[in-house]
Amino acid sequence: MSLLVVGLSHRSAPVSVLERASLAAETQAKLLQDTLAAEPAAEATVLATCNRIELYADVDKFHAGVAELSTLLAQHSGVGLDELTPYLYVHYEDRAVHHLFSVACGLDSMVVGEGQILGQIKDALALGQELHTAGRLLNDLFQQALRVGKRAHSETGIDRAGQSLVTFGLEQLAAGADVADWARGKRALVIGAGSMSSLAAATLARTGVAEIVVANRTRARADRLVEILGQPGGTGVAAHAVEMAAVSDELTRADVVVSCTGATGLVLTAEAVAGALGLTFAPAHEAPAASVPAPPADPDRHAAWVENGSAGTVRQAVRRATVPAQGAGPVRLALLDLAMPRDIDGATARLDGVRLVDIESLAEASADAPMAADVDQVRTIVADEVAAFGAAQRAAHITPTVVALRTMAAGVVAGEIARLDGRLPDLDEKQRAEITQTVRRVVDKLLHAPTVRVKQLASEPGGAGYADALRELFDLDPQTVAAVSRADLNDPNRGRS
Repeated sequence: MSLLVVGLSHRSAPVSVLERASLAAETQAKLLQDTLAAEPAAEATVLATCNRIELYADVDKFHAGVAELSTLLAQHSGVGLDELTPYLYVHYEDRAVHHLFSVACGLDSMVVGEGQILGQIKDALALGQELHTAGRLLNDLFQQALRVGKRAHSETGIDRAGQSLVTFGLEQLAAGADVADWARGKRALVIGAGSMSSLAAATLARTGVAEIVVANRTRARADRLVEILGQPGGTGVAAHAVEMAAVSDELTRADVVVSCTGATGLVLTAEAVAGALGLTFAPAHEAPAASVPAPPADPDRHAAWVENGSAGTVRQAVRRATVPAQGAGPVRLALLDLAMPRDIDGATARLDGVRLVDIESLAEASADAPMAADVDQVRTIVADEVAAFGAAQRAAHITPTVVALRTMAAGVVAGEIARLDGRLPDLDEKQRAEITQTVRRVVDKLLHAPTVRVKQLASEPGGAGYADALRELFDLDPQTVAAVSRADLNDPNRGRS
């Protein structure tokens, strides 16, 4: 296994870099195709969410793989390699497995324990399968990550360690008040009708808002979300859909706005929000850039830099320099921006009567949240699953070689029996069958102990070389071993759980 992951997330990069580096669906597909065309990568898939972009690949050379994957991420994200490199992290082999399993369990999320990441991992695997860029290793890895994530949520209370991003955002808007009391009677505007916006609308409905207005670029999707909200047995909240062109008018009547679209530019400008509230917006002079130490470019040193907390110090310095103070006065309009890139102009936070919570402020607020005891239990699950996955992969690596060895032995037995038939043509069927069975038993007994032992040795750390040794000792045809591997990969029952 030569698994490599190169990526950046809210833990390693400021939001300003993350939103510029976000990848559209068509860009993700092109990235995977170009990664597979690159020499070091045999298979690849990409995990792209609102707060992380990670490229996973099976590579034959570590340093060449890091260089190639970093370059490809820079080319397709549109952020220059020199600018992007300080924020990239690199994980290899077991550390890469540990990272993905931690991500699947919600340990690496802005809000610890959130479950939405499982759907995003499933989408990443589906894209790799659709484009045929995910092979044996990544299929096994991502399917196992999904199982580990589900296990963590079912066997522990990790869900209690943090809330969904929507719930956590609403709690930040409520500023310490009970969310239900804060939301009761309010008029909410939800911009967007995707999965996150739908979750936001449903959450708002459950908290007791009086009315929900849904605006979306595609009106049909907004109508569908409204229909779901109004279904029998649903929330019972009054809801209706509007065109995106009506957002400005709806702002004048809204108490809370949640926005999560796929737009590449701002959906709500500070001028638009100020106009809706009858305020005058005066653009502030740009704040001077933060003076912070540059992280090391070397991947190994950068990983240690992140783990030692230096990255957090830099992020806090960047936030202090770039995030404006919240406006004064009682809150007239609460804004929750869950989009990446951001939908709502950060300058709206300076308007009197406006409270803005976005991805960046959520990351800052959740960074100091106390770790629940359940998190330690999940970490134990992750460690156990990583060890099991590594052992299974190492054992699977030698299985085609063992199968090829037994196939070769069966061929030798068949050849010798055929030669015996020529030398002893008077053998009857019963005698011939008995001799054949005896020879097969001898060969099986001779091969049994070595093949069982070599599988055990290969499943241990550092056991990858046993397959090579077995092929060399028995002069096995590499094409035969490869044919066994392909047959196993194409088995329709493989990987089902």
